[in-house]
Amino acid sequence: MLRFNSPAIAKLLLIAPFFFWGTAMVAMKQVMPHTTPFFVAGVRLLPAGLIVLAFAIALGKPQPQGWRAWAWISLFALVDGLLFQGCLALGLERTGAGLGSVMIDSQPLAVALLSRWLYRERVGGWGWLGLFLGIVGISCIGLPQDSWADLFQGNLTGFTWESLSQRGEPWMLMAALAMAVGTIVMQPLSHYSDPVMATGWHMVLGGIPLLFMAIWTPDAPWIGLTTLDWLNLGYATLFGSALAYGLFFYFASKGNLTSLSSLTFLTPIFALSFGNLILEETLSRLQLLGVGLTLISIYLINQRQVMGQWVQSLPLSGRVRKEASVTVKVSD
Repeated sequence: MLRFNSPAIAKLLLIAPFFFWGTAMVAMKQVMPHTTPFFVAGVRLLPAGLIVLAFAIALGKPQPQGWRAWAWISLFALVDGLLFQGCLALGLERTGAGLGSVMIDSQPLAVALLSRWLYRERVGGWGWLGLFLGIVGISCIGLPQDSWADLFQGNLTGFTWESLSQRGEPWMLMAALAMAVGTIVMQPLSHYSDPVMATGWHMVLGGIPLLFMAIWTPDAPWIGLTTLDWLNLGYATLFGSALAYGLFFYFASKGNLTSLSSLTFLTPIFALSFGNLILEETLSRLQLLGVGLTLISIYLINQRQVMGQWVQSLPLSGRVRKEASVTVKVSD
C-alpha cells in the first residue's frame, strides 16, 4: 500500500514506532500529576484501539470468527491490554519516563525465558549472557541505592518489601512481564484471527475496564486536566499507540522482523533523552550503569542468532572446531 522512493524516508518510518513509544512515555508522565493512572491508560488505549479497528476494516481485514478466536483475543486483552497498560501507568506515576521505558523494554528477557519453557526455543550462549546482564542491569535500576550499600556490607535489615512496593519499578517489571506474556499469546492467536484486527480488539477490550475503574471514583479524573494535558493524551493515543502499532505491523508484515527487533533499544533511548530534555530527569551513576547493561542485554537477546552465526563464520572459530575434532579408531 505504501511505496517509498527515498531510502532516507523509509528508514525514518522504520524508526518512527520506537520514537513514538519512547516520547509517549514522556507525554504520559506530564499528565500524571493532574489525573489518575487508570484514566491515562484507558484514554490512551481505547480510542487507539478504535482507530486500529477502523484501519483494519478499511484494509478489508476479516473479523474474528469462532469462540477460540475471541477466547484468545480476550486473554490477549487481559494481559497485554488491561494488565500491561494498568501496571505501566501505575509505575509511571512513581518513576521517571526514561527509567520506566528501560524496564518496560526489558520484556525480551522474559520472552526468551517463556519461549524456552513453552516452545523449547534455543537461548544460546549469547542469549544467556544477555539474560544475566539484564538481571544485573534491572537490579541496578530497580533496587534503591541504599539497599546496594547494605547488601555489600551484609546488612539486610534496612531492606523491606513495603518500601519497595512504594516505588514504580516493581510495577514496571510487572508490566514488562504482562507484555512478554502478550507476545507469547500472539503466536497461537494468529492462527485464529488476523493480527491487526486482534490488536485493535484487544486494545478496545482492555481499555474499557481501565476507563471504568478511572471513572468509578468520587472525583472526575478529567477535572484537573489542562489543554496541554489533553494534547499530551492525544499524542500518546494517536502517535504512541495507533500510528506506532500501525507502522510496526506494516513493517513486520513486509518481513523486516530482524530489523525491528534490533531497533527495540531505541525506545528507552528516546524516552531517556526526551525525559531529560523536557522533564529534567536525571539518573544516578548506578542507574546509568543499569541502563547501559539493560540495553546491551536487550541487544544480545534480540540478536543472539545473528551473533552466533557471526562467531561461527570467523576463521578462528573454524580452525578451533577442526583442531578440536577427535578421530577414534576402533580395532579388535
